[in-house]
Amino acid sequence: MALSPTNFTSHSSIAAATPTAAYVHIPFCRRRCFYCDFPVSILGDHREAISRAQCANIVEALCAEITATPRFNQPLQTIFFGGGTPSLLSVHQLEQVLTAIDRQFSIATNAEISLEIDPDTFDRSQLQGYKSVGVNRVSLGVQSLDDNLLRACGRTHTPEDVYQAIEMIRAVGMSSFSLDLISGLPNQSIEQWETSLKGVITIDPPHLSVYDLVLEPVTAFGRQYRPGESPLPDDETTAQMYRLAQQMLTNAGYEHYEICNYAKPGYQCLHNRVYWENRSYFGFGMGAASYVNQQRFTRPRKRNEYFNWVKNYVVNGGAIDCPITPSEEQLLDTLMLGFRLAEGLNLERLGDRTDPFTITKILKTLQPYEQQGWLIRDQDCLRLSDPEGFLFSNVVLTALFEKLS
Repeated sequence: MALSPTNFTSHSSIAAATPTAAYVHIPFCRRRCFYCDFPVSILGDHREAISRAQCANIVEALCAEITATPRFNQPLQTIFFGGGTPSLLSVHQLEQVLTAIDRQFSIATNAEISLEIDPDTFDRSQLQGYKSVGVNRVSLGVQSLDDNLLRACGRTHTPEDVYQAIEMIRAVGMSSFSLDLISGLPNQSIEQWETSLKGVITIDPPHLSVYDLVLEPVTAFGRQYRPGESPLPDDETTAQMYRLAQQMLTNAGYEHYEICNYAKPGYQCLHNRVYWENRSYFGFGMGAASYVNQQRFTRPRKRNEYFNWVKNYVVNGGAIDCPITPSEEQLLDTLMLGFRLAEGLNLERLGDRTDPFTITKILKTLQPYEQQGWLIRDQDCLRLSDPEGFLFSNVVLTALFEKLS
């Protein structure tokens, strides 16, 4: 069926909605992984007085930033502690941040509160403590179940640490948890990738995030390797890895609900859906981004600069000197993010962002990709096919951006 416009009604912008989600960046790691370009502070393989002091300083700054942020009249439905390695915080420190959030914004009774954790950075008592202060979902940074690949990535844990962490997660009754995997690693073979996939299927987590390695220039991998060149797998091999993951995980009962994410029924990550649906959200901490009142802004990535930023933020009463995101940019963001979801984009809701003329231009641009089988029209929704449309999403988005920019 050829793509054609439908009737559109202008509605209030979704981006202007009251934020009901908050991301909190905890910047501490034992060491920096070779693929990581996130804003982190390295503590080393111990947690002595200097490490505790650094954590306390960050918690103090976070609470000051949260308390200075203008409040809205809707409680938060999702909170996500990312990093870094948030499980390097003590239970008391995490509780301090959650208390500040609840006092300023109110946390809904049934809110999804997620915490990223790494194997070998917590024990059962600590995990039970996190649960007791409100955490009800954890995301475990696994990356691989191959010991050689873990060492090659600069990870500090072993496959045995992963299985012990899973035992603790289940022992404390944390029923909602996710595992991360990375494909396309140096010297990674299809066979190694299949072994890791079989391993996580045996573990049977409710949620899985499966990412392809991205070479960022400032990382150790980015300085050492070039995309598609040995010892990195070539493009066709990484595409096979993507297809293999899609086949094995969907056959195992997972819904491929987002380009990199799989979930059992009822276990999609509600917080991350806020991003993909281009809704408003708070961000707190070093390098964290916010999207509030149609304003996108990012905090400083370095610790001392962030501390100074917080001081000025408090003095200015939480005011942000940041322009409104132009409507054209909001539309491009909506397209880029929405096509990541399996259900794609609702054409009527897309009318919230733009006019019928632009919708027609979008549909005309997408027609060749529908004919190629990368794009599917389901009634009033446009979505990328799985896995081929997802694999070539950058091609589709580049064509849209060139036409609309």
